[in-house]
Amino acid sequence: MFTAFARAFKTPDLRKKLLFTLGIIVIYRLGAHVPAPGVDYAKVQQCIDQADSGGLLGLMQMFSGGALLQITIFALGIMPYITASIILQLLTVVIPRLEALKKEGQSGTAKITQYTRYLTVALAILQGTGLVATARSGALFQNCSVSSQIVADKSIFTTIIMVLTMTAGTAAVMWLGELITDRGIGNGMSILMFISIAATFPGALWAIKESGKLADGWIEFGTVILIGFVMVGLVVFVEQAQRRIPVQYAKRMIGRRSYGGTSTYIPLKVNQAGVIPVIFASSLLYIPALIVQFSGSTAGWSTWIQDHFVDGTHPYYIATYFVLIVFFAFFYVAISFNPDEVADNMKKYGGFIPGIRAGRPTAEYLSYVLNRITWPGSLYLGLIALVPTMALAGFGGANQNFPFGGTSILIIVGVGLETVKQIESQLQQRNYEGFLR
Repeated sequence: MFTAFARAFKTPDLRKKLLFTLGIIVIYRLGAHVPAPGVDYAKVQQCIDQADSGGLLGLMQMFSGGALLQITIFALGIMPYITASIILQLLTVVIPRLEALKKEGQSGTAKITQYTRYLTVALAILQGTGLVATARSGALFQNCSVSSQIVADKSIFTTIIMVLTMTAGTAAVMWLGELITDRGIGNGMSILMFISIAATFPGALWAIKESGKLADGWIEFGTVILIGFVMVGLVVFVEQAQRRIPVQYAKRMIGRRSYGGTSTYIPLKVNQAGVIPVIFASSLLYIPALIVQFSGSTAGWSTWIQDHFVDGTHPYYIATYFVLIVFFAFFYVAISFNPDEVADNMKKYGGFIPGIRAGRPTAEYLSYVLNRITWPGSLYLGLIALVPTMALAGFGGANQNFPFGGTSILIIVGVGLETVKQIESQLQQRNYEGFLR
């Protein structure tokens, strides 16, 4: 990986793209530290160390690069765009108009991207309003004595300005990501997501060292680093794993020319769903805690939820989390990969799987193989996602600050591998050495 980056800096075109990408990253990180208008930054710093960073709030804090709880102009980060992209992808399956746009090629994709932008702005307004309302009421930092004083001016005008500022910040983040995609290296949104997660690692690692009890925290610190390396190796191994379905295309005579007769394959990844099931499961498990928090009820059901589904170390929470990840892995694979459509396209262009008849038998075979490889993929996702809960349990429960969680590692490794592949492909285009020079 480092060799690819070193060679890229020696190539003028790639060097410009890399420097442009780094410049956008610097702007993004600066915006993540600019407080929103109406926020008392000193009081935010007093409360932020006492904040509970678990559940969906911790997920949003991670995707914002630590800017959410600091209530900056980029507080919402890339999360509204991620949510909008997932919603549009799910709606494509159930809305015929969106499905038709997806099949139109580049023009249809551009239209869906435009819808994603509009939905991102709408979600940013909704999430910004919720964040400002929570900060005004003091519920954002429940254990802090000065949490209600973070937003001193509680007028409607100040609230509207704060919401508009955060919405504009989300639009700016979306624009910065598209600039990286057009003029930089890699997918812009993925790069910004990568930077947001990586920015939280140093602080989380140092917090584990400070809260450790063995040898002044260095044993816990070393254990976390070791677990991190093991997890990265496991994720790289599984993310690169795929089942290749061989496909043969028959020869066709058109006029005096022969077409086809080539061999290729359909790559089916073991982790076909990516990080989406973990995000879905985390969001769904945060709903019971949210209901208890806003209901203020002291009934028996409220106490039961508080005891079993708020603490991430409870066996009920762990089991439910694991089952939800497995379920959403199968659910997302089912809606994102259509065996019938793939089989029809293969039949249309004269393709077939050796030993399998074209048409319906091909679709059934693809569905069978996909179900077989989704099982280990979903179990792997559940295992990776539960590492923060299980790790360091013997060290006094320092796992709340565990940085190498399932979602973060999956995104970091996935984006890193994809970016390096793009750099290597562009290097091969510029420095291709064949038999003839």
